[in-house]
Amino acid sequence: YVFWGGREGYQSLLNTDVKKELDHMAAFFKMAVTHKEKIGFKGQFLIEPKPKEPTKHQYDYDAQTVISFLKTYGLDGHFKLNIEPNHTTLAGHSYEHDIEMASKLGFLGSVDCNTGDQSLGWDTDQFLTDNRNATLVMKTIVQQNGLQPGGLNFDCKPRRESTNIEDLFIAHVGSMDTWAKGLKNAAAIVQDGIMERMLKQRYATWTSDLGKAIEGGAASLEDCEKYIKAQGEVKLESGQQESYENLLNTYM
Repeated sequence: YVFWGGREGYQSLLNTDVKKELDHMAAFFKMAVTHKEKIGFKGQFLIEPKPKEPTKHQYDYDAQTVISFLKTYGLDGHFKLNIEPNHTTLAGHSYEHDIEMASKLGFLGSVDCNTGDQSLGWDTDQFLTDNRNATLVMKTIVQQNGLQPGGLNFDCKPRRESTNIEDLFIAHVGSMDTWAKGLKNAAAIVQDGIMERMLKQRYATWTSDLGKAIEGGAASLEDCEKYIKAQGEVKLESGQQESYENLLNTYM
């Protein structure tokens, strides 16, 4: 069951008590959880982030905003996120950004697999035909071992000028083929493991004693100072962004 807060936001801060409205939204979600338990509903509750439209600013702006809200109000054990990447790009992020963020934080539950026109500032709900975007989304889904019980949903429609009945079938079938191609590409990327090995190498120093201590919360600033004085300035390692991008292209 997906909650989309299209009217949960504000047009002006002058006439809005933001804290009170967030409290009220949390109270509503808590009532929904109570009712779910009362009637024995076993389905997954999801929230679908969107930054704006119809309100100027929506409280479910993006994945990290929603996750922070859920954790603030103690709702994080009851909800996951339904990510619509068209909304992600409206928030100023890359197509795959919210998919990756939600997944890495354990909240990716389902995907509305549509896209938008990057030259426009509103939600156009188009069918995805971009293999790169499909591959990046499917790569994250494969790495988290699927979306059960969620899935990929079409929240799309043909363009206004696409008036032939066959346009409806072409749009659906073409986009399904795009996502299938993205899944095959993602499976190859994960199976080959080249990108994963490169990523592990980039963070390799975090497996050192000091690195483990910092990640585990056992290190202090004094420990870091002691390390630098003993070891000297840390050698800067390249992030190799161009190598990653060109490697991705070999799977397209």
